[in-house]
Amino acid sequence: MTMTERENLLRVARGQEPAWVPRKGSPRFNDDPENHKPSCMSAMAMLFPPRRGPGGGRIDVFGVEYEPTDSTGGLELPMPNKFILDDITKWRDVIKTPKLEGIDWGAVASKAVEHIDRNESCVMMGTHVGYFQHLMSFMGFTEGLIAIQEEPDECMALFEYLADYFETIAKNLIGYIKPDFYGITDDTATARSPFISMETYRRVIKPFHARLAKIGVDHDAFIEMHNCGRCEDAIDDWREFGVSFWNPAQVTNDLKGIKKKYGNDFVLVGCWDSQGPAGWPGATEEMVRQAVRDCIDDYAAGGGFCFYGSLYGSKDAEEEARRHALWITDEYNKYGRTYYQRKG
Repeated sequence: MTMTERENLLRVARGQEPAWVPRKGSPRFNDDPENHKPSCMSAMAMLFPPRRGPGGGRIDVFGVEYEPTDSTGGLELPMPNKFILDDITKWRDVIKTPKLEGIDWGAVASKAVEHIDRNESCVMMGTHVGYFQHLMSFMGFTEGLIAIQEEPDECMALFEYLADYFETIAKNLIGYIKPDFYGITDDTATARSPFISMETYRRVIKPFHARLAKIGVDHDAFIEMHNCGRCEDAIDDWREFGVSFWNPAQVTNDLKGIKKKYGNDFVLVGCWDSQGPAGWPGATEEMVRQAVRDCIDDYAAGGGFCFYGSLYGSKDAEEEARRHALWITDEYNKYGRTYYQRKG
């Protein structure tokens, strides 16, 4: 019987060597001529109808307006200089969570997973963009970082309020969704270092990450942390509350040292140099293909790794980006899907 993408990914999750290098995450383009099923798909619960702002971006449930950015190929960021909170001590007057009474949680969950074939793909249940990120979206980075430094107790009171809301949603949905993976998101680092000290992280933010993770752990889901930038200092803290997958595991971290330290017990998703030469305008086909091979060679040995090569760039360069995406996928198919066979 042929192994499915789901079964292959679960082998990695259980610390085993897979039959081929799994590819996790969604490629930017529908660029796979071999039409492999996704190893994992996201269950995105839609509780409230999306709203669109005047700039074409969405407005979230708290009133933060986002705008698509050209340099990221249309990904959204909070609208500059339109932050909704300028004094952390006044958050109770500004930040209001929507009412959750009367929601048919079973119907919401069914809608969230209707596009997923559980026989072929794992299910990832997302939660929210993160407590640190919400604060930055509310206040902007300048005022948000000042608030964490000067008024940590007020920040924690806000996070407590948000946690009650987000955890109510998660607890009501998870029994219906029955995810294989449960995702926590919070981009707490720059490319060079964390935005805040580890002491501050452990006091102000980690307790809320741990509370959220417990819901997934209690339902036997593998916990995956999304955190960009150089955030390796927090890995042991994450592992304390159950994290065993990390994406996008960017190259500003000591990824080889991390793999050596944790082995297959901590899965690296990504390890792709998204800002390196393979992603630059004018990159040759051989450069892109070699980058795929190098990424797999560096991190796939023995398991504990999922390939995730992504491209970000201006909308003006969509055709070039599409070409590059095709090269990435084709090389992954040729090299990553035969990697363990070749290694014997």
